[in-house]
Amino acid sequence: MIKIDRKNQKPIWKQLLDQTIENITSGKWKAGYKLTPTRELAQQLGISRSTVQAVYEELFSRGYIVTSRRGGTRVSDWNPSVISTDEQSAYYLSPPDIPILEESVQRLQKWSGSRGKSEISIDFSPHEPYIDTLFQKKWRQSFIHSTSGEDLSCWSYGNSLGYEPLRIQIQHYLSVERGIHVDINQILLTSGAQQSVDLISQALLLEGDTVSVEDPGFPPAWLAMKYRRMNVVPVPVDEHGIKVNRIPESSKLIYVTPSHQSATGVIMSFKRRKELTELAKKNHAWIIEDDYDGEFRYSGEPLPTLYSQEPGCTLYLLSFSKMTAPGVRISAIIGPVEAISQMSRVYELTSRHLPIMEQLTLTHFIEQGHFTRHMRRTRNIYRRRHEAMIKAIADTKLEEVFSVKGVETGLHMLLEANEEFDEEGIMKKAIENGIRVYPLSPYCLKSKRKGLVLGFSKVDEETIEYGINRLSELVRS
Repeated sequence: MIKIDRKNQKPIWKQLLDQTIENITSGKWKAGYKLTPTRELAQQLGISRSTVQAVYEELFSRGYIVTSRRGGTRVSDWNPSVISTDEQSAYYLSPPDIPILEESVQRLQKWSGSRGKSEISIDFSPHEPYIDTLFQKKWRQSFIHSTSGEDLSCWSYGNSLGYEPLRIQIQHYLSVERGIHVDINQILLTSGAQQSVDLISQALLLEGDTVSVEDPGFPPAWLAMKYRRMNVVPVPVDEHGIKVNRIPESSKLIYVTPSHQSATGVIMSFKRRKELTELAKKNHAWIIEDDYDGEFRYSGEPLPTLYSQEPGCTLYLLSFSKMTAPGVRISAIIGPVEAISQMSRVYELTSRHLPIMEQLTLTHFIEQGHFTRHMRRTRNIYRRRHEAMIKAIADTKLEEVFSVKGVETGLHMLLEANEEFDEEGIMKKAIENGIRVYPLSPYCLKSKRKGLVLGFSKVDEETIEYGINRLSELVRS
């Protein structure tokens, strides 16, 4: 029997529909059961016939009932397997087991330091830039301006290469600041360095291709390529950068961070750069040049790029995450026209294009001069923090325990120790004291190098002095 509760806030038609479906799916009304005609049921319930008709039409569209002139309206033969409520709630389809995914994510989390919920007061993170309320205020202004625009075409499907006015702004920035002169069709916008590497893997490589990466190096890059079933070969790094003579001839791609090697901080020498570009041309291999924090140099101008030396086989990665905020997920791949075109076709197939609002906001942020002023201000802040870090290390005589590297450029430096150094023990001690430090080993594939990768972008000068002093005490104890 179907009943109507007129005190129930649920619409009458919905009450009828739910009760009818419950009777059918529970097996109370079996296949062939004849439903009361619409006119008769409407009279019984004291409602309009059109309401009952609407319910029956919905049941028909969902396949619960069939109607014929002679047979009337009956429950369809849909053969449900009657499952108890307990069994239904206990059933969940599980995704397939993908060991490489679990292993990669765990390794990525270990590298990023996202372990546990310990109370941390000092975080020497090498991954995040300085962010303040002034940046937030200016970004909000650009966002509000972007959302109040009257050009409705911006809300349509966009170019897979990215929003053209933003690419024009990036083109100008590259020319003025990095000495890279390209057309806008050589710039493809992505949502971060990891997506850039993944897109390159999909568009320019084949499954099983050999790719060479720095060891120690940047884990998100080689983890992404491993996940795409590439044969990832670790290549050692020395004080001049990647050891070019150890790169296999079969390599189809070589991933490097020449301006401030991740994580040793060394700058690739001119000779090594020349050797690398010559090898790439000889073996018809791509070079990925990840310039993740090359803008922050503390003596002289930013270093020349590999792309400027050899644009024919180099893919230059630029990320706004380090220059503005990690939440601004906009990066760019700069490369030869044909390579960028192929990547844009893959991007169109898999993602179509980046979200437009973030692109509009960043465009306005750059056009209004906010970006230039932000970069000038953060460079000054980083310079002071860099000096505080160098001084604190010298004052605590940590140079007697570690070899200090990577101090010329970037937002982190390396305190390298011998292979017997207990990274895990020091890290645990530091966390117990409210300090987070980052061991070198998660950056390594086969390398046994040990040490601490310390960033200074998130900590002010006073905190740096206290943190390094405390760290020194923990290391010596």
